Amino acid sequence: MHFPTRPVDKDKAEAELTLNIKKATSPEESAPKQKHVRKCIVYTWDYHSSLSIWTGLRVQPILADEVQTFKALITVHKVLQEGHPVTIKEAQGQTSWLETCARTVGNDGQKGYGALIRAYVAFILSKLRFHRTHPEFNGLFEYEEYVSLKGIDDPNQGYETISDLMNLQDQIESFQKLIFAHFRMSVNNECRISALVPLVKESYGIYRFITSMLRAMHRRTDDHEALEPLRQRYNAQHYSLRKFYYECSNLKYLTGLINVPKLGQDPPNLTDSGGAVPDLPKRPQTTQPREVPSPSPPENSAEDRMIQEQARMLQEYEDKQKALQASREAEERRARDEEARLQREFEEMQRQQAEAQRLAEEQLRQQQLQQQSMQQSQMNDMYGQRMQEIEREMLAMRGQYERDQMMLEQYDRRVKALEGELSVIGANAGSQMSAKDDIIRQLQEQVAMWRNKYEALAKLYTQLRSEHLDMLSKFKQFQLKANSAQEAIDKMERMERDIKAKNLELADMIRERDRARFDVDRLKSSHKEELERARRDLRFANERAEDATRSKSSEVSGVLSKYNRQMTELEDSLRAKQLLIDDLLMQLDSKKGEVEHLREEKDQEIAITEEGLNSALSQLAEMQQTQGLTDQALNTQIDTLILDNRKKLNQIIDSIFQSCVQKVDDAIYELESPAGTGNQNSTPEYTLSMIEKSVNNATEFAMTFNMYLGGEVGGDHVDVIKAANEFAQSLSDVLHNSKGLTRLLENDDKSDKLVNVAKAAGDIGLRFFLNLQSYKLDLVQPSARKDIALRNNVEARSSLNKLSETVESLIPKTKAGGVAKMNGDIGDVVEQEMMGAARAIEAATQRLQELMDRPRDSNKYNALDLQVHDAILAAAMAITSAIGRLIQAATDSQQEIVAQGRGSSTVQQFYKRNNRWTEGLISAAKAVAYATTLLIESADGVLSGTHSLEQLIVASNEVSSATAQLVAASRVKASLMSKTQDRLEIAARAVTDACKALVRQVKAITAKQMNNESQPDYNVMPVHEFKVREMEQQVEILKLEKELGAARHRLGAMRRAGYHANEED
Repeated sequence: MHFPTRPVDKDKAEAELTLNIKKATSPEESAPKQKHVRKCIVYTWDYHSSLSIWTGLRVQPILADEVQTFKALITVHKVLQEGHPVTIKEAQGQTSWLETCARTVGNDGQKGYGALIRAYVAFILSKLRFHRTHPEFNGLFEYEEYVSLKGIDDPNQGYETISDLMNLQDQIESFQKLIFAHFRMSVNNECRISALVPLVKESYGIYRFITSMLRAMHRRTDDHEALEPLRQRYNAQHYSLRKFYYECSNLKYLTGLINVPKLGQDPPNLTDSGGAVPDLPKRPQTTQPREVPSPSPPENSAEDRMIQEQARMLQEYEDKQKALQASREAEERRARDEEARLQREFEEMQRQQAEAQRLAEEQLRQQQLQQQSMQQSQMNDMYGQRMQEIEREMLAMRGQYERDQMMLEQYDRRVKALEGELSVIGANAGSQMSAKDDIIRQLQEQVAMWRNKYEALAKLYTQLRSEHLDMLSKFKQFQLKANSAQEAIDKMERMERDIKAKNLELADMIRERDRARFDVDRLKSSHKEELERARRDLRFANERAEDATRSKSSEVSGVLSKYNRQMTELEDSLRAKQLLIDDLLMQLDSKKGEVEHLREEKDQEIAITEEGLNSALSQLAEMQQTQGLTDQALNTQIDTLILDNRKKLNQIIDSIFQSCVQKVDDAIYELESPAGTGNQNSTPEYTLSMIEKSVNNATEFAMTFNMYLGGEVGGDHVDVIKAANEFAQSLSDVLHNSKGLTRLLENDDKSDKLVNVAKAAGDIGLRFFLNLQSYKLDLVQPSARKDIALRNNVEARSSLNKLSETVESLIPKTKAGGVAKMNGDIGDVVEQEMMGAARAIEAATQRLQELMDRPRDSNKYNALDLQVHDAILAAAMAITSAIGRLIQAATDSQQEIVAQGRGSSTVQQFYKRNNRWTEGLISAAKAVAYATTLLIESADGVLSGTHSLEQLIVASNEVSSATAQLVAASRVKASLMSKTQDRLEIAARAVTDACKALVRQVKAITAKQMNNESQPDYNVMPVHEFKVREMEQQVEILKLEKELGAARHRLGAMRRAGYHANEED
């Protein structure tokens, strides 16, 4: 079982998944929203399972409507594409449900989705069959995620894989043509266009993968003719996809969802390794746990034997070389010894020859001496001397000849020895060459084998290196993310504050809706009273008519017809008012839609902010990877990145300021609009407290912005955004409540004066935000930028003080400065007022209990009336119980506000310093007590028959209004994320829900009473009488509209007089 990496609740996630599936497959003919589909995809990654999605699809009534079926298929297709890889495996067992989707629709369906559903089911089944055959592919056929390269190593398998991919591409082509063929010109095609989004993604992924695989196969094989059919089919699909993407780019709704790819005019060159499509990826190395190797696997033993054979051959070659080297060295030694011996013999022969020559010369000299001694007499004989000289020369020549003969014999022996050595060397060289040829042939085979292994290892090394670099970059990114954990926490807190602000805005919208409903109910009650008055007059007229039947029969009949006509007209006017109420409810729904749109815009702004921060972090990571650059270049890049980040932060702050300007501008427009009513429950005391809060927020905003400009502590951009939003919201509330105060003014001049003063404050606040935007601050010297914020703050405070003086003049003199001028313990006064409200609630509860325990008069009331009375009492008891909890929560919130805000001062000083808030809190508590008392009196009157049901509705609406006033008074000083304030909000919602339940019960009783009344049959009425009655009803409508205008005028005067009257009265 897989546990998610995020802290999520499984049951809550299952419930949210069911809700998202229901919303994604709604019966409206619109596209499934991306956020609902995205949550389904995220669920598969959190829990590594998609079974809950299939279960949710089965339990929904999808098969009953063809639009829901088609949207469900779109959702399934996107989940298969982007979900966890286990989603495709689990989808293999859901083919029966997909086939059921295709069988449940008719030929073309009522809305024209029948053929599309059958084609879509056929395509998804083909996709699942492909993934079952090729489990190594992911849902989007991304080339970088391709795990197995066996289709490239084996050309046959690569050919088969590409053929299967092209078949799937052809099915996408036929399905998208069918979708375009089913477009309708007179209706919205958003649902059909949304089916093209996953088709565009999947077709482009297949196209990129086929391109990369074909290029790899062209590099691996030299037989390009065998790949010619694939190239032709690839070119045809290229032109079809280009036309498909062109048609998709003309659909504005589709281009708003995804970026449609753009293909070139001609198909890319498959024999070229370049191009936009990435090169063949290296085989990824999957990390597996090390295991003890088996004794002798077949593959490893064959490889070991090959390696051993190669080692043996190399060893034999080395042994042969060593033997040849040894024989060569021995031959050289023998030759050197022979040469030395011959040299010694030659030297000995030379020595012997020299010795023999010396002996011969010695003998010749002795003979000559003997001859000289014997032939002294013949010394003068020239011939004898000449003979001696010739003999000596001959002896010298003979010695030279013998020496030359000896040298020739030595040379002959040397030549013979060299010839023998040359023959031996030739034989050795021949054997070595043959051995070398064998070794070279074997080495060439080994080199080819090792080259293949080296290429595979090189690919593996390249991939491991790239993965290592990726891991290093990811590690650095993780380090950066760890260092920016505080920033993530700040962003989370800011998002929580934005959500809190949106909830407050939604609460304001709900209060406006309740106020509008209250006005409508009040109008209905006034009309009901007039109707009851008319009915009483009718009864009195009937009594008088019975007394004077004989004398004034004609006059009585005329009076009866007149009053019947008036009753009919009043009922028509009530129906018209009911239509008006329905219109107001529709407007409230539209306001809710605007609030939702505003929330989505805020979410988009947050996403833009996160994207900017992520891009800055990624740029910083890239800069850290280039550590080989010089320090000067690195510092320059860091400075550039800091400036860019600063610029992006300024842009974010400018966008926030612009949204604040828009918010204040909307409030000014509502203030000046004659149709705007403002806060109808607003009082001068509550408005003064809001003005005080706005003044404090303006000062805090100016100080925070100056700290941001100076880079001081507490001047972070998050604090600036928070202060700006708080000031803009408080200023908008001031303008909204100022507009509501115009209902208390006596004439139009005073109303215009109040509106003008409030508009001036709003304009100054608007200029406050505009003057602090970065493009205006860049025009000013850095030293003078802080003065701009201070100057605008002074202007904003001055304008708000003027508005405060104007609003304060509206407070009656008997109430003005009441709390500020008290000398006693103001804390006791506030506590007494809250306790008084609690006692009033207890008294009301006790009175209701007495009414419930009072015996029933069965003679006066029937069983239905008694049941109605019990329902009213139960609803009133629920309201009083909720109000009691509300008062307790308000007391706790008030005590917490005083404890947090007074600091070192006393409670009395805190109340006097915040006298306007104190007066608003006291007024709200009194209003709750008074409204509760009025509700109990109305309930008692309804039971006794002295009051009508409409008066009970008015009293219930007064309770809701007083509750909203008390919550707003506490919210002014409440701290952010306060638990007591949250409990107060919950108690207020409980009171509002109880009041709504009472109003619903009263309306149901009124509707039942109206249904019991008899109506004339207009179908059998004569034409003349029908026309006469129709004219009479139109006249009565005009009279009632005139009376309605007069009643509204009187109501406004009564409210103004009621507010300015003495509080004691």
